[in-house]
Amino acid sequence: MAQPVMEWVNVTGDVSIIARESGEVWFHTRGAETGDPFAAPMTGAGGAASTVRLLDGAINLGFAGIEKQLALREPTLAAYVVALIGAYHTSVDTPRNLRRAAARFQELGRPEVAAYLEDRALEETGHDRLALKDLRALGMPGEPLVERYMPEGIKPLCDRFDELCRRDYPIGCIGYSYCLERIAALKQQSDIEKVQALCPQGVDATRFLRSHSCLGSEVTHVEETIAFVASLPANDRISVVQETYRSALVMAEGYNHELLKSDAQIVEELERALGEPLPSLCGAPPAHAGRHDSRAGASVLLS
Repeated sequence: MAQPVMEWVNVTGDVSIIARESGEVWFHTRGAETGDPFAAPMTGAGGAASTVRLLDGAINLGFAGIEKQLALREPTLAAYVVALIGAYHTSVDTPRNLRRAAARFQELGRPEVAAYLEDRALEETGHDRLALKDLRALGMPGEPLVERYMPEGIKPLCDRFDELCRRDYPIGCIGYSYCLERIAALKQQSDIEKVQALCPQGVDATRFLRSHSCLGSEVTHVEETIAFVASLPANDRISVVQETYRSALVMAEGYNHELLKSDAQIVEELERALGEPLPSLCGAPPAHAGRHDSRAGASVLLS
C-alpha cells in the first residue's frame, strides 16, 4: 500500500513548512534536539494537495512579518493610478524573461520545463497594454508616465524577477510567478466594483484588474502551476517553494511602502517624475478613509 504523500521545505533557516496530501499544513521550528525528521531535504514525489499547501504557506509566511503594519485603506483614484503603473512594470518584461528562462531549460535538457515557461510567456503577452489602456481611460499620459516613473515598492519585485530568469538554473521564476498570480486570483468581483466606483461615470479602467482576478485567467494559471510543480523532482519543488516565500517578502514590503503614502504624496511624486501637472485625479466619487482586508494574510490562504 502506497504511503500518503508528505512534503516539507525549509524556508527561513529554522522554519520549515510541512504539508500532507490530506490537506494538513503546519510550520515547524527546528529545535536543538537531534533526530529532527525534517532536517534533511525531502526526496519523495509530490502531490497536488500537499504542494499547494506548501506554496500558499510560503506566501503566508512571507506576509506574516509585516501583516499588522500594512496600512491598507479603501482604494483611491490616485493609489489606483500608481497600481496600474506598477502593473505595467511587473508585466511588460514578463514574456521576454520567461522565454529567456525557457531557453536555458532547453539547453539543460529539461524540455518539459521549457514548454511550461513558453506557454506562460504566450499567455502573459500583451498584459502591459491593458494597464496602459486603463491609464489612458483615466486621462493619464500612459506611455510617458510609465517611462518616467516606477513605484519604489515595485522596483525590487521587477529586479527580483529579472535576476531569477537570468540564473544558470532559473527554476525560481516559477515560484515568483505563482506568488503574484495566487494573490491576484484572490481579487473578487467586489474588489473590482470598488475600483470602478472611483472612476468617472462611463469610464472603464479595470481591464487589467479584471484580467488579473478571479474573473480572469489567474485561477486557471494557479491550478496549472500547482499541478506542474507537484510533478517536478523534489529539489525543484523545494526551490520553487523557497522562492515563493522570498518573492512574498519582497511583495509585502513593496505593498507596505506604497500603501503608506497619502494621495498628496502620490500626486507629487507622479508630477515630479512627469515634469508637468497631471490631469485632475478628482471628479470621481469620494474615497472613504479606513482599512480593509488585504486578502493576502495567513488566514486567507490557509483557510
